[in-house]
Amino acid sequence: MMKRCSNENLLIEADDAFLDDMVASICATYEDSKGINHIEGFNLPNKSEVEDILSNLMEIVFPGFAGKKILSLRTVKYNVGETLSDIYTKLSDQIMRAMRYNCAMDHCDDCDTPALTEHAVRSLISALPEIRDTMKLDVRAAYDGDPAAKSLDEIILSYPGVKAITIQRFAHILYLENVPLIPRILCEYAHSTTGIDIHPGARLGEAVFIDHGTGVVVGETTVLGDNVKLYQGVTLGALSFPKDSTGKIIKGAKRHPTLENNVTVYAGATILGDIVIGEDSVIGGNVWLTESCAPDSKITIQTPDLKKF
Repeated sequence: MMKRCSNENLLIEADDAFLDDMVASICATYEDSKGINHIEGFNLPNKSEVEDILSNLMEIVFPGFAGKKILSLRTVKYNVGETLSDIYTKLSDQIMRAMRYNCAMDHCDDCDTPALTEHAVRSLISALPEIRDTMKLDVRAAYDGDPAAKSLDEIILSYPGVKAITIQRFAHILYLENVPLIPRILCEYAHSTTGIDIHPGARLGEAVFIDHGTGVVVGETTVLGDNVKLYQGVTLGALSFPKDSTGKIIKGAKRHPTLENNVTVYAGATILGDIVIGEDSVIGGNVWLTESCAPDSKITIQTPDLKKF
């Protein structure tokens, strides 16, 4: 018994030494400036708070679908007022954090973060009526474009494309207001829950429909016209990245496709670069396209050579 206790004490001492060494080694990696630690900095936006704000935004756009409250037309203005007040308070806090972080990163001494925050919050809240009107068209496009759809309610409750597009429309407003971090948090949340990756910078027209949606990627400078339909696995990406004289990538340059009105892109197609797909065109499944095409084009891959054995 005495010998066993002695061994246990030696093991505890060895574990303590091991953990002490590892703590020192890990903390040493925090002392560099390689950009993956945020210690002694401003508080960053809180992802769970941002997702809570998103839940309230979805409740404003699709009232009654989130199951939060029992609504009636007689009392809905009070529900909306309460929800908007919550959005305003929480969003102001999160955007203030993001703005302060941005000023610190840019070493800016004259950033009016309260004014920038207020403008961004008001811009998003002011856009909600227009976003609601646009989402009515998006939901209708999904219903008209999918013969399997049974009702508008089913689409709002279950279609991942509608969820991803709605969230991107919120994020796009904040992107235009140059709010750091939060637009990407929103769109990456949509990506993780729907499988659809739409950058907050992409410009979406009205009545956009993403059917099935898994694996769809829409890059930052993509422009989608009205009545555009995308199927699963579609990539609207960059062919190459323009660089400056020092070889660094030029941020923000137009490098993704523009799809004009009434374009349909079928499953697995890849469209790359700053090209224009003319209105009323159809891009077939698995097409690889890096050149612009005129309106009313129909582009498909070669028909497979079928052989009987």
